[in-house]
Amino acid sequence: MIRPMRRFLPALFLILLLPLAAFLAACGEESPVLERIEATGEVRVGLTGDYKPFSWEEPEGHFDGLDADMAAALADELGVRLVIVRTSWPALMEDLAAGKYDIGMGGISVTEERKEHALFSTPLLTDGKAPVARCEDAARFRTLDGIDREGVTVIVNPGGTNEKFARANIHKATLVLHTDNATIFEEIAAGRADVMITDAIETRIVARDYPTLCATNPDNPFTQSQKAYLLPKDVAWKARVDEWLAEMGASGEKEALFAKWVE
Repeated sequence: MIRPMRRFLPALFLILLLPLAAFLAACGEESPVLERIEATGEVRVGLTGDYKPFSWEEPEGHFDGLDADMAAALADELGVRLVIVRTSWPALMEDLAAGKYDIGMGGISVTEERKEHALFSTPLLTDGKAPVARCEDAARFRTLDGIDREGVTVIVNPGGTNEKFARANIHKATLVLHTDNATIFEEIAAGRADVMITDAIETRIVARDYPTLCATNPDNPFTQSQKAYLLPKDVAWKARVDEWLAEMGASGEKEALFAKWVE
């Protein structure tokens, strides 16, 4: 049976110390996801494995990163096995709809389009789109006007909010799709592309990992958006995830994991 929350909660929430599946059943709520997790003894977490600092697959089959650790913490809280399901940005929503995973992690942006087909957990952080380029060219690419010029090659990974933003804002520069997000920044470092617009949190990690690349304006991104965990339309499962996140926040565990991976 899914383990209840381990730590003290305010009196108003003491009823949540009961196994949540039993609590929801008593309230007349049904949760196909919780029922499946309890029946199989496993929680399936979807990760793309190509987006630092959230999830990174290296070597094949081994996932590191903030959300790899958060996924392990969620499985531990539920008292079940963790099964990581590799998904991709183009297939993210399709895999969720097909029931391939119970919760999507790994730096997923909350969008109105995604909200039409899924639920999101309480937000984890707020971020926005910002450029990353070779340090020698960083001053040229601080603004969209500077980026969207003839002769500039903008590279982007397909299927997610990066591509959506690029297609909406890049009209004069050459836009190149690069399907392997794990190697996309090598293209910039090697001079085969000039700039990528991605989440500011990733530009900081890239600047750390690639000495020749710089985050041009991570503190002043072009957009503002929230990141959260992607969930099927199961209100009871969302409630369970949100309670777990609240507990992680109250205990300091969430802050400690963020400090480990996010600079």
